[in-house]
Amino acid sequence: MGTGNDLEQVLRRAVRGDVDFSLTGRALHTMDASNYRRVPLGVVAPRDAADVAAALAACRKHDVPVVARGGGTSIAGQATGTGVVLDFTRHMAGLLDLDPAARTARVQPGLVLDTLRSAAAPHGLTFGPDPSTHSRCTLGGMIGNNSCGSHSVAWGTTADNVAGLTVVTADDSAGASRRLERGTWDGAPDGLRALVDGDLALLRTGFPDLPRRISGYALDALLPERGPDLPRFFCGSEGTLGILTEATVRLVEAPRARALAVLGYTDESAAAEAAPGLLPYRPLTVEGMAADLVRDPRGLPKGGAWLFVETGGGTPGEATAAAEAVVRGADCVDAVVVTDPARQRTLWRVREDASGTATRMPDGTEAWPGWEDCAVPPARLGPYLRDFRALLGEHGLRGTPYGHFGDGCIHVRIDFDLLTSPGIARFRRFSEDLADLVVGHGGSLSGEHGDGQARAELLPKMYGPELVRLFERVKDLWDPAGLLNPDMLVRPAPLDTNLRFAPLPREPVDVAFGYPHDGGDFSAAVRRCVGVAKCRTTTAASGGGVMCPSFRATGEEEHSTRGRARLLHEMLAGEVVEDGWRSTEVRDALDLCLSCKGCRSDCPVGVDMATYKAEFLHHHYAGRRRPAAHYAMGRLPRWLRLVAATRTARVANLLAAVGPLAALAKRLGGIEPRRALPRVAPVTFRRWWRRRGSPGSHSSVGTVALWPDTFTDHLSPAVARAAVRVLEAAGLTVVLPPDGVCCGLTYVSTGQLDQARAVQRRTLELMRPLLAAGTPLVVLEPSCAAALKTDLVELAAPDEPGARGLAASVVTFAQALEEYAPDWRPPRLDRPAVGQTHCHQHAVLGDEAERRLRAAAGLDGDLSGGCCGLAGNFGFEKGHYDVSTACAEEQLLPAVRQAPPGAEVLADGFSCRTQLEQLAGVRGRHLAEVLAEALDEE
Repeated sequence: MGTGNDLEQVLRRAVRGDVDFSLTGRALHTMDASNYRRVPLGVVAPRDAADVAAALAACRKHDVPVVARGGGTSIAGQATGTGVVLDFTRHMAGLLDLDPAARTARVQPGLVLDTLRSAAAPHGLTFGPDPSTHSRCTLGGMIGNNSCGSHSVAWGTTADNVAGLTVVTADDSAGASRRLERGTWDGAPDGLRALVDGDLALLRTGFPDLPRRISGYALDALLPERGPDLPRFFCGSEGTLGILTEATVRLVEAPRARALAVLGYTDESAAAEAAPGLLPYRPLTVEGMAADLVRDPRGLPKGGAWLFVETGGGTPGEATAAAEAVVRGADCVDAVVVTDPARQRTLWRVREDASGTATRMPDGTEAWPGWEDCAVPPARLGPYLRDFRALLGEHGLRGTPYGHFGDGCIHVRIDFDLLTSPGIARFRRFSEDLADLVVGHGGSLSGEHGDGQARAELLPKMYGPELVRLFERVKDLWDPAGLLNPDMLVRPAPLDTNLRFAPLPREPVDVAFGYPHDGGDFSAAVRRCVGVAKCRTTTAASGGGVMCPSFRATGEEEHSTRGRARLLHEMLAGEVVEDGWRSTEVRDALDLCLSCKGCRSDCPVGVDMATYKAEFLHHHYAGRRRPAAHYAMGRLPRWLRLVAATRTARVANLLAAVGPLAALAKRLGGIEPRRALPRVAPVTFRRWWRRRGSPGSHSSVGTVALWPDTFTDHLSPAVARAAVRVLEAAGLTVVLPPDGVCCGLTYVSTGQLDQARAVQRRTLELMRPLLAAGTPLVVLEPSCAAALKTDLVELAAPDEPGARGLAASVVTFAQALEEYAPDWRPPRLDRPAVGQTHCHQHAVLGDEAERRLRAAAGLDGDLSGGCCGLAGNFGFEKGHYDVSTACAEEQLLPAVRQAPPGAEVLADGFSCRTQLEQLAGVRGRHLAEVLAEALDEE
């Protein structure tokens, strides 16, 4: 094999696309969504087929293997490699043509499935296969793995929906491409037809007949009576035969209306046995899921497992009638028919997130893929699941099956111990026994995700040695040098080697946060990221929620939650990232993390990158000089208290407004020059409170403490004054906590965790009298409320009952009114509302009470999601302005620009209001301000 430096230089001269042999580029591509890890030499993002051919030629000359990669969500290890990774998501990701009349589309391999579906939707068309990763998986990856998805009972696998492929093989000269189409051998290598003709009997009898047979090469597609069908044969070859550069895919007519019948059963075996009986109703889906995968069962009928049966029709009435017919014909415990599209989407998200939620057992134990998608004939699914459960018990393992019950395909994450030698040995024994069980039921080792390294070693159990040798001969015809994705599918690496966890430290790393959901182990927290890649969605509408704003702004893997988790993994492993906490590569990747906490709620596995970032910064700068912004903004509470104590707010504002002085202050403070500095209030909220004295008599229904956070107290005290007005109007007595309390948010976000811990512990001591009295704590600033709910417990006092008591006492403004003044009714405003739900509110607090309060006040309309992009200190820091504004342009600013006349612009967070003012010239208001104004006008 040639050296990486030599190959890098050759590739830079040979291809027009991006060539990245950097530490960061390599670290980002060590893993896919499987249990496996391989460190590549480098990454190439080709611009076209000529680049692909040039890259292959260079790698062939240097004897370096090549692996094609799309979204990196493969679960069997086939998107990892030790040579050069071809990343098709950067440049070769276009929709080249869409022909509604012919119902076809020409696509490049890096095109994301949802992009194709969005383009086809106006024509009433869609692409049938739809894996749960549809918002980030690519067509090339789907073709490589022969992906399926929930609608395969209606529209089949990817192979069923491919009309033609253009590929480049490793030995093609002068960049020649091969066009593969049905009914012709054109494009096939010499000898393939003779190979097929020589083993017709074996090919006619050696493949099990079931809808989800994905394992091995689909050589039976080359039988004379089937075409030959070269595109179908190529689908599922996992990049081992050639590199896809273009595909023509078939589109199907999308039903104009859909309904969802959710059927409840006692357990998943009962649901599995019922599934085949529903197929005569010609449903679009028959999906199964058990109760222990469901975080929130609201909206689901009674039962311990459910079938999601989607029906379609030309009208809503037809779709509903079809769903009701399914319910009448089903022998289930309970059922519900859902016709509202929003409720359907909510329920489907529960199912789609199962690939992430299944990575944790109910008791928090880690669970892993490896036997993620075995398939058996649908009529055998019930007996198979009972035998599968028994086998788990024999090996002392646990797992929760779910998946495509109508096709007999089961997904499951199992609590394998992949960290110790005995655990890995048990993983192998179970794998061998399960392969025997699947084959005994007439099934396929892979029913959707491919063989990769996870199952290919066991293919002889399914196909026998003679057919496996035929697979090897096919591989040699297409790829004589063995350059393309070696160790996969044929002549595979053993299934218990190259495990991603092997290089990680065995003892917990010394860290500041408590990581209560991961047993205090930072490595376990980082292991949460299994590569599902929901953070790589490009819009909230595609299922990502708030997460991940920096990826949406940049499109760079490095700036996704998954990318950052990969770099932290490699930092802990110490093989690629060798300088640990001091790594500049990890620091740079985390630099554009807005600490929005969106991943804490939106990531199916609960990755909390905001906390990981704070932890990293704490160690990275230990004993070293920090960036100026950490001193200027990270210690903002200290500076603002000083301004208040010296009563120099007017002087500070004057200096901030004077051009040269403001520019100097920004430069010294590491603040973005294009940002205007916020004005400090001449009279803080606390000073107003002391001047106010007794509020006078009123009918009290209870007492609440109003938290004077730094932003509200010093920068927007009008919000707190308004909150007092409304809370007292609702009959509540308002008190303030003692002077000196602080949530520590700014210290946490800049990784100054020693100071944060000291601040939070002092706060805890000061708050003990109020906590002892059971006084609820109303926090107006969502980011501070989230810090008190989470950081206080996980950083300052993870084992301190008082910390948990303080966190439990925190309520938002709307929650306080709803819970402690339930009979109060807000004034009616009757006007539209726009704005943004604060990202920390979305991630930690929830906004149900806010929605109900707005509705009661007649403020109509949903607020946008996403992140405003300012995110506390982030948007003020030098070098972040462009990303900050791009985040605002993703949802918030368009929503405000499109608001109807007279709409109320709501923004409960100080950062959100500041961003609106500075970027759009719009004044956003806290809901408390709006209600207080209405009360004063009554």
